[in-house]
Amino acid sequence: MPQVRKIRMYDNFVKFLGTAGARFVVAKQLRSSAGTFLRICGKNVLMDPGPGTLVRLAKSRPKIEAEELDAIILTHMHIDHSSDVNVVIDAMTNGGLNKGGTLFATEECLSGENKVVLKYLRGFLEDIVVLKENSEYRLGDMRFRTSLRHQHPAETYGIKFDVDGETVSFLVDTGFFPELARGYADSGILIINTVMLKPHKSPRIKHLSVDDVRRLISEIKPKKVILTHFGMTMLRAKPWKVADELKDELGIDVTAASDGMKLEIRHNS
Repeated sequence: MPQVRKIRMYDNFVKFLGTAGARFVVAKQLRSSAGTFLRICGKNVLMDPGPGTLVRLAKSRPKIEAEELDAIILTHMHIDHSSDVNVVIDAMTNGGLNKGGTLFATEECLSGENKVVLKYLRGFLEDIVVLKENSEYRLGDMRFRTSLRHQHPAETYGIKFDVDGETVSFLVDTGFFPELARGYADSGILIINTVMLKPHKSPRIKHLSVDDVRRLISEIKPKKVILTHFGMTMLRAKPWKVADELKDELGIDVTAASDGMKLEIRHNS
């Protein structure tokens, strides 16, 4: 009988349940729009559960049990980052019979006309923590910080995890602005939402292009970069080819995420 390898207490990894970004890739499901699962310092965390996240948890190999989640993080309220938050809360608490888990979310996710977390489900959780700019948070041995506020139509913060002295940063949706690189200067591993191949003509579109990503990587100089959250122009350009070109040009390890990809996090990785 084959031996099953169990997750050790401090196995640390990121699993990309989905890599879709922008409305057309999500609507057509050209890439999965599920969120990102993390095992960090003994905690199971789900970040930005977009459409199909609960299905992807169930179909993951090995299966990821919703009841074993310790926390959910919402970086902002847009539908491709939050649509499955309610069904996941219900599943992780067994319909409220097993109260537990912590939700970390922006104020905009929780209040106002565009709030995304249903009121009746909030009592199922052990705690709800409001995310603020450049702030520190802790759950057991897991520690993370928010970034400076991003330039995006919704209240948005990146997330920076401290993993054995390594900073693992998720630079989520934003337009480019000069302070962005300084805000992520301590990143050893940088996971960056790369929606567009070229900058959009409209200043209203607040997403990063490959030109923006190239500039950020050049300034931050992380040890490892993962591109994800791809829009149509990135898919047409083949993200793995874009990553290879950036790697050759910049001399930095750059990889394009794929649906289901697992990234092991080790110190000096």
